[in-house]
Amino acid sequence: MTNRFSSFVNKVNKAPQCMQSFLLTKLFALKVKFAGTTGVKIDKITHQQTILSLKNKKSVQNHIGGIHAIAAAVLAESATGIVFGMNVPDDRLPLLKSMTIDYQRRMQGDLTAVANLTAAQITMIEQQEKGEVTVPVIITDESGQQPIVCQMLWAWVSKKR
Repeated sequence: MTNRFSSFVNKVNKAPQCMQSFLLTKLFALKVKFAGTTGVKIDKITHQQTILSLKNKKSVQNHIGGIHAIAAAVLAESATGIVFGMNVPDDRLPLLKSMTIDYQRRMQGDLTAVANLTAAQITMIEQQEKGEVTVPVIITDESGQQPIVCQMLWAWVSKKR
């Protein structure tokens, strides 16, 4: 199943590899303005997985020089929202219902987020008019460790009232 968003992503994914990340990130920053302010970069999008990254630059740092907790939360929400949005039919509205974030330790350097959906979750999103699904996301820092543990509960409803 494709929606308008996934159709665009599929076209971009056919562009030369060196342009894909730039084009996807630009589109994302235009559509999700707040996330665009953090500098979240899209590295890969498919129906099953998204990979995003966030550089540890001054504009997203906390008082100890690491990526701010909220910037990391935006990264997690963006990764899960994109993979979820790839699968929500155009006649339905995607909504973030809840987020759970447990900060395990101080973040070191840049962050990478990987969010995945299973085939069963994708089928459910495509076939049910209304529902919800938990989308886990793994965030690692430059040490290769997971400084935060996250999952997002995404819901969808019909756009028609």
